[in-house]
Amino acid sequence: MPTPVVLVAGLHGAARTAAVERLLADHPGSIAIHHDLREVTQDRVHRSVRDTTGVLDTAEVCLAHGCVTCTVREDLLPQLVALAPRAALLIVDLWDSVEPRSVAEAVDCDEARDVLRLTAVLTALDAEALPDDITRGEQLRDVGKPAAAADQRYLAEVLARQLEYATGLVLYGGDEDDQDLSRRVLAHLAPISPVHAVPTLPPVSGAAVCTAELAERVDPATAQLPCDAQTDEIVTTVWRSRRPLHPGRFFEAVDELVVESVRSRGRFWLATRPEQLLAWDAVAGIVSVEDAGPWLAALPEAAWDLISPARRLAATLDWHPERGDRVQHLVFTGPDLDVGRFHALLDSCLLTEAEESAGPDAWTHYDDPFAAILTLRENA
Repeated sequence: MPTPVVLVAGLHGAARTAAVERLLADHPGSIAIHHDLREVTQDRVHRSVRDTTGVLDTAEVCLAHGCVTCTVREDLLPQLVALAPRAALLIVDLWDSVEPRSVAEAVDCDEARDVLRLTAVLTALDAEALPDDITRGEQLRDVGKPAAAADQRYLAEVLARQLEYATGLVLYGGDEDDQDLSRRVLAHLAPISPVHAVPTLPPVSGAAVCTAELAERVDPATAQLPCDAQTDEIVTTVWRSRRPLHPGRFFEAVDELVVESVRSRGRFWLATRPEQLLAWDAVAGIVSVEDAGPWLAALPEAAWDLISPARRLAATLDWHPERGDRVQHLVFTGPDLDVGRFHALLDSCLLTEAEESAGPDAWTHYDDPFAAILTLRENA
């Protein structure tokens, strides 16, 4: 039977170490592997392998193609395959700023499926730091956590992806108030992920998880977005509409939307781009807008056979006789959000009845400030 593999992600080494040590203790015969990226800007990656008795092996790994992601994946998979025959459980202790999705999909590959089975993706969190971390707009290189010499990502951006992709979240450290506040924050940011606290961890040696399903949970077209909620001062609000957004008015509202919320994500469409499903992703004041492909309503029926069942199901459940699956579905979370004002601001960005009745031919003449951003990303 394939050896179970669990990934442990997280920004803070102490939280990850506590979770890994607990897993090693709870599963006799388990082995943990870690790639240390502290010297990655000098093209050095250090690999260590350990069990409950201590360090079993260390090595310096050369960067493959100058790419740390390639290096970790290309070195990690052969190491896991080699260790599998003598391990009851394999634990991958990911470096601070490594996002688990690419590693999970590398482990869950056809060539290793007879030897390895990915059973859990955990994100270990420092309960004292979490509420501040999700609001931090610093780049990773400015806080000493880059995963590559040219890493341009932001700390809060990475944390959001670590939270939302995981099959389970593990809190460590802090006092009772810290733990309570972190649980309230997580209830808004990752409401479908179970939360545990060291030393109690979830089962990690059972059935394999499906990385395709994990991807569908976070990909823009199928993402399982949070619902309306309020927990003390923390507010999550969902805004939906079928009408198209005016690109100019919506662009002008972006700063206010991202400054007043801590985390927001979703999908939307602009009057100037009726065929494009646009993905909205913002955290700690950093916003990203990307083309996530066509709406299904923009595709011929014959092309639907090439679309994943989850995407087809999501579109069918959300189908409108005139708009198809085109929808504005944005979710905002932040402290003391004024929901009424937020919705009024977003509603003001929609086409008016007169603008809408003018039709698509008139919409194509609107100035579209998003064009430069989307074209830049398409050409990157």
